[in-house]
Amino acid sequence: MQLTVQGQTAYAYTGGKPFDATLPCVVFIHGALHDHSVWTLLARWCAHHGNSVLAVDQPGHLRSAGPLQPSVQALADWTLALLDAAGVGADQTTAVVGHSMGSLIALEMAARAPRRICRLVMVGTAYPMKVSDGLLNAAANIPGAGMDMVNAFSLSTLAAKPSYPGPGMWLHGGNRHLMGQVQAGNDQVNVFAHDFQLCNAYANGLQAAAGVQCPVHFVLGAADQMTSPKATREIATALKAQVHMVPGGHGLMQEQPDAVLAALRLALA
Repeated sequence: MQLTVQGQTAYAYTGGKPFDATLPCVVFIHGALHDHSVWTLLARWCAHHGNSVLAVDQPGHLRSAGPLQPSVQALADWTLALLDAAGVGADQTTAVVGHSMGSLIALEMAARAPRRICRLVMVGTAYPMKVSDGLLNAAANIPGAGMDMVNAFSLSTLAAKPSYPGPGMWLHGGNRHLMGQVQAGNDQVNVFAHDFQLCNAYANGLQAAAGVQCPVHFVLGAADQMTSPKATREIATALKAQVHMVPGGHGLMQEQPDAVLAALRLALA
């Protein structure tokens, strides 16, 4: 589904169903150097169980035109503007689900529009979401090597065989290819470095948490090396979040799809 947001073309996957703005809406927001495709299973389940779905490509990420946004807060405003463009009214029921950097965007959305967001689900999250100097340097100067590092850190095992967890899947190869596609799809700027700098710079989490009024759920990978569950304690307390722990790493939607879907169903119930 193509929309016009802030004068630019924006893309949102609707889960295999025509978008119906009169239904309860679930918005999915991807993390750094990813796109809407990380949400395929979850988006399809929601779309086929009574919801409208918008799994977005953020500006400058593959199907959504740039420019890249300067902050997590600006991305939250952009996503709220996308809801307006899709005809989702401010008085309608909207749940927002974000992974990694997307979870920070979702948090800001819930704080900025507390009467609009009825559920906040933060997947593979942490606050503060600091990035090591070594990884920031790799992203800026040797992005291919940096992507290899992130790919290795994002999955809890190097031993997952092709066709796990489903036929035709290859966890490490698929994730590395997606990151490379997003990086190559924008020839104006280093998307990898930009996204990681936004995560590292975001410092408004606790202030945003004070403005959130809806129920909050965390879905965390027990073996996550990118956003350790230990780094969620303060923000989870501030948000009074219900925590769902999944036996996987940072790429938990692909590594443990059934467990993440089960957690999401509980969060949206």
